[in-house]
Amino acid sequence: MEEHQHNHEHHHAQPVSHIEEALKKYNLDITDAEVSEAVKKIIAEKVHENDNLEVKKFLMGSIELTTLKSTDSDTSVLAFTEKVNKFDEEYPTLPHVATICVYPRYARTVAETLEVDGVEIACVSGSFPSSQSLIEVKTVETAMAIKDGATEIDIVQPVGALLEGDYETVVDEIRQQKEACGEHDMKVILETSLLKTAKNIKIASLLAMYAGADYIKTSTGKENSVATPEAAYVMCQAIKEYYDETGIQIGFKPAGGLNTVMDALIYYTIVKEVLGEKWLTNKYLRLGTSRLANLLLSEVVGEEVKFF
Repeated sequence: MEEHQHNHEHHHAQPVSHIEEALKKYNLDITDAEVSEAVKKIIAEKVHENDNLEVKKFLMGSIELTTLKSTDSDTSVLAFTEKVNKFDEEYPTLPHVATICVYPRYARTVAETLEVDGVEIACVSGSFPSSQSLIEVKTVETAMAIKDGATEIDIVQPVGALLEGDYETVVDEIRQQKEACGEHDMKVILETSLLKTAKNIKIASLLAMYAGADYIKTSTGKENSVATPEAAYVMCQAIKEYYDETGIQIGFKPAGGLNTVMDALIYYTIVKEVLGEKWLTNKYLRLGTSRLANLLLSEVVGEEVKFF
C-alpha cells in the first residue's frame, strides 16, 4: 500500500476512487431552483388527477404505521399492534397498512402479537436517529432486531461523513449494515433537511443505493427533520437514473411531517410522474407516518374516524 501511495506522489494526482467513478455516470449538475420549479409544476398540474378514492385506498396500504416515542413500552407497542389486527377484522375490504415500524427492542413484541399476513415489521436501527454510535454497535443492533423478528430495517446514513465528502465511510457503513440484514430489506434514511442542497441529496441517494439500500427514505421525523416535495423529487430522479443504469428497482419512502392527505397525494404524484406506474405498489412506495392513517381512513369511509 505504501509503495502504491509513493507512486502517486510522483504523479501529483490522487487516485480516483471507485465511488467517484460510479458517481460520474449520473447527472449531479442540478440546482435547487430547477428542482423547485419542477415540483411547483407537478403540484399545480398533476395532483388533482390523483385526488380520488382509489388513490387514497392505495395510500392506506402503503402506510408504515410508526411509533418511535421515548415513552413506548411493551404494553403500548402490543396495543399498537393489536389495532392493526383489529383493523383487518373491522375493515376487511380495505387494504391494511404495509408495515409496523418500532424500535428494535420491540421487534419481538410485534412479531408475537401481529396476526395479519403481509404486514412487515420494520425496526429503526444503527443508533437511530443520529447514526452516531460505533459501526460495531450499529451492526449488532441490526442483527439483533432481525433475530427478534424484524423483517425490514431502517437506518440513518452517517450525515456528517457525507457532508465532509467522506463517501468511503458512508458507503462502508451502509454496506456493513446491509450485510447484517441478510436477505431482509434495508431502508437508508438520508435526513434530507440536513443535506441543504439538491446536489447533496442526489449524491446521498446514489451512494445509499450503490451501497446496497433497498429503499431510500427522506427523514427520521426527529428534530424537525421532515420530508419535502423537493427532496422527494430529487430522490426519485436518482432512483430513476439508478434503475436505468443498473436495472435495479429501489423503493422510496417519504417520512416525517406527512400531516395531511394532500401531503400524501403530493408524494404519490411525484412518484407517479418521475418514476411511473411500476413504483405505484405498496412494495416500492411507503409512507412513514401514523397521523395520516386516521385521516386517510376518514376520507375513505366518508366520516371522521379515529381508529389508530
